Order: sequence, then C-alpha cells, then structure tokens
Amino acid sequence: MIPSQTLLNFTGTALVLAALPGPDSLFVLSQSALRGPRAGLILTLGLCTGLICYSIAVAFGVAAIFQTSPLAFRLLKGTGTAYLLYLAWSAYRASPSETETPQANAAYLRGLLMNLSNPKVAIFFLAFLPQFTSPAWGSLTLQLLTLGALMVLSTLLVFSLFSLLAGRLSTRLRRSEHNLNRIASLIFTLLAGKLAFS
Repeated sequence: MIPSQTLLNFTGTALVLAALPGPDSLFVLSQSALRGPRAGLILTLGLCTGLICYSIAVAFGVAAIFQTSPLAFRLLKGTGTAYLLYLAWSAYRASPSETETPQANAAYLRGLLMNLSNPKVAIFFLAFLPQFTSPAWGSLTLQLLTLGALMVLSTLLVFSLFSLLAGRLSTRLRRSEHNLNRIASLIFTLLAGKLAFS
C-alpha cells in the first residue's frame, strides 16, 4: 500500500500540474468562455475519461508501446495534430449562430478524442506515475491505478473550477463571438504545431 505521505505529495503535485497552462487547460478555458460553463464541464469529463484510459494503459504496460515504437508514436501524433487542425478550422469558420452550446455527447467526445489522440499524455503518465511507486508497497499495477485515479480527480477538480470561472465571463464575451472564434482557432493551431514538432 502506498504510504499516506507519498499519496499527499503526489496529489499536491497533480493539482499543481493540472493548474499549469497546457493544451487541455487552454482548451477548457477557451470553450468555457465561448460556450458557457456547462460545455466546459462536459468537455472536462471527456478529457478526464481520456486520462482514465491512459492510467489503465500505463498500469498494464500498454503505454510503453508509444515509448518504444517510433512508428506508433508518430501515427498517434499525426492523428492528434490533424484533429487539432480540424478544430482550428471549424472554430475559424464558425458563425455566431454555430457557437451555441453543443450537444453534451459532442462536447464529451471532443474532449475524449483530444486526449486519446495525444501520445504525449501516455508518455507523461509512463514517466510520472512510477516515480511514486515501490515494489515494497505491494502490487505495482494497483499502485499505478491508484495514482492514476488521483491524477484524474485532481484534473477534474481544477478543470471544473476553470470551466466555472471562464464560463461566468461567457455572457459578456458572447458580444464578441467572432473574435473569440478566431482566438480559439489560433489556440488550436498553436497546439497542433506544438504537438507536430515536439
């Protein structure tokens, strides 16, 4: 069993990492500001589901494929880049009437796909989680699943706060939806470039 102090240290680190600016947090902030807090919260659930999938993959060793196979990494990275560019183009072309809150399942799926198509998340989990484990504490698989769950809960908490805070501004910002769509498009394009050239 993981010592309580290690769990506390890990949770504190996970909260800080979730709060740092990154692709997922920028995505949540921009969509919450553009479409309201509900869209941001649903999007957060999709992103966190992707984290659950990667936690399970790391616990059972599947994510190691991306670390050892350049081809698998490039294929998934290419898919993620293409998806982000698609989101950028969609945001750029959207008119104010098209930026109403999307269907819940569409927002959820968007968050899930964004996370699952980013191999850097798998590599991060593979590098980060094992640092807080030890064979002396029992099953490594169980330890990794526990840490993954704490990471997901930390991300869910922080991103939900981001959604609510940014969402409160959405009614004021809707008057300049055209500019917000352009900003969202720029964010997606920058994220795609960062993923493609990383």
